[in-house]
Amino acid sequence: MFNPNASVGRAAAALPRVRAALARFATVEVLQAPDAETAQARIAEADLGPFDGIVAAGGDGTLFAVLNGLYAHAESARVPLGVVPVGTGNAFARELELMPGDWSRAVDIVQAGRVRQVDVGRVEWSSGMAGTRAYHFLNIVGAGLPVDAMRTAERLKFVGRSAYSLAALWQAMQLRTHPLRVEADGELLEEEALFVEVSNTRYTGTSFLMAPAARFDDGLLDLTLVRRLSRRRLLRLFPTIYHGRHVAHPEVLTRRARHLRITMPEGLELAPDGEFRGRTPATIDCLERALALFG
Repeated sequence: MFNPNASVGRAAAALPRVRAALARFATVEVLQAPDAETAQARIAEADLGPFDGIVAAGGDGTLFAVLNGLYAHAESARVPLGVVPVGTGNAFARELELMPGDWSRAVDIVQAGRVRQVDVGRVEWSSGMAGTRAYHFLNIVGAGLPVDAMRTAERLKFVGRSAYSLAALWQAMQLRTHPLRVEADGELLEEEALFVEVSNTRYTGTSFLMAPAARFDDGLLDLTLVRRLSRRRLLRLFPTIYHGRHVAHPEVLTRRARHLRITMPEGLELAPDGEFRGRTPATIDCLERALALFG
């Protein structure tokens, strides 16, 4: 699955080279989709029987779409997933030691054919008259500041890979907080907070080492919650997130859990893997080693 609109359309130029590299060792069928919903639907409707794997070429949003398309199939029909990072945000790819645009090494990983089992996050929430809905994620799901930052970053994509960092700093400086109530494996946390983020992997937005202790094959999700703080403290804390040192600050709470629930405030928007989907209250579970990944 290739997203030609990834990286504000710049990814389209890489398609001939990516296809040619894959075609050196495999028969390739390229599916293109301009957005996550279309990509997810096309994967969900596809007959995966003839294929030995599927590659998500784009950013974290493309990967999110392909993952959820795969999960529309029975477990026995899901083929291994490969990642080619040619989007604006490629946080998950960093777990495979791939940086944005590093498509050649990504293809080498797929060609090697080594498959590992990794954890998948599952979010369930109530959508009113539509009843209970669910989706899966590989990287993160956030509420509060991450949602605001993503909304702003969409308008800044023209600046490239620094869009999310600039957007996050701008939104953080607004000091907008929420009365969060989170349960993590039975422990109740109640805080007036800038945000809560649940991570399956270490990085957010490619550059932020949000959850430095996270591992995507340990059966646990990593919770990061930042309490209300002054603008002066925020300016001191913000640069430390690039190296994961923010977790040592008293305003930052971290937990590791298999099962989490965000119950308050109601109606707070959720942002999984570069997309906007769902609202609180929501239940988040770790599905241990539930996906075959080339890597």
